Amino acid sequence: MKLLLVEDEAVLSKILSKGLKKSGYAVDTAFDGEEALELFEINEYDLIILDLNLPKMDGIEVLEQIRVQSEDVKILILSARSAIHDKIAGLDRGANDYLIKPFDFQELDARIRNLLRRTFSQKSTIMSLEKITLDSSRKIVLVNGEMIPVTKKEYAILEYLMLQQNKIISSEELIEHVWDSEADLFSNSLKFHIHSLRKKIADVLGEKEVIHTVRGQGYMIIESEKGAHE
Repeated sequence: MKLLLVEDEAVLSKILSKGLKKSGYAVDTAFDGEEALELFEINEYDLIILDLNLPKMDGIEVLEQIRVQSEDVKILILSARSAIHDKIAGLDRGANDYLIKPFDFQELDARIRNLLRRTFSQKSTIMSLEKITLDSSRKIVLVNGEMIPVTKKEYAILEYLMLQQNKIISSEELIEHVWDSEADLFSNSLKFHIHSLRKKIADVLGEKEVIHTVRGQGYMIIESEKGAHE
C-alpha cells in the first residue's frame, strides 16, 4: 500500500516515514500543503496522513481540495490540535480518522490498517485464498499452513493482488501502490519480486501457479487453477 505523509516537522517526518516503511508501506513525504497537493495530483495513494499546522496552506484546506478530487482515498489527520471543534471540523470536511499528537506509533499503525481494511471491505486482518493465508497485522504469509519468508516488497505485492483477486492488475498499478514515487517504471524490479514470490510459494505447493501473468495486461490471483503463464 502507498501512503502520503504530510508533516512539516522534519525529524518527526523522518521517524514516521522510517517506521511506516518498516511496516511494509511505500511512503512519499510532503512538508507543506502545496507540496502535498502537487504529489496527490500526480500519484495515486491508498491513504494520506495529514498534519493540520502546515506552511503555505492549512491542512483543512488541503483536506477540502483533496476531497473535491477524490472521495475514495482514506485520510487520517495527525495533529496537535486537540480541541473538539478541530476534530469535528476535520471529520466534517472528509477525514476518515483523527489522531492527536503526541501519539503512540503502534496506535497509528493500527488505525492505518483499520482504514485500509475498510477501503477494500475487509473485516478481518486475515485474508485467505485457497492454501495461502495473509495476516496483515503481523505481516506474515502462510502457504499450506507453513510460514514462508517474504521480503517487504513481496508481502506488499501479494497483499495488493489478494485484495484485488480475480482482477487483472497492470505492472504500472502494482508499482504505483507498492513502490514510492522514486520508483523506476522501466526497471525489472517488479518482475524479479514476482518471480521470487512465485518460487517461494511453489516450493510449498509444488507446480500449481497462484500468481498468473496475463500477457500484455498484468498480473492476477484467481481461485481456479486456470490462468495465463509466462
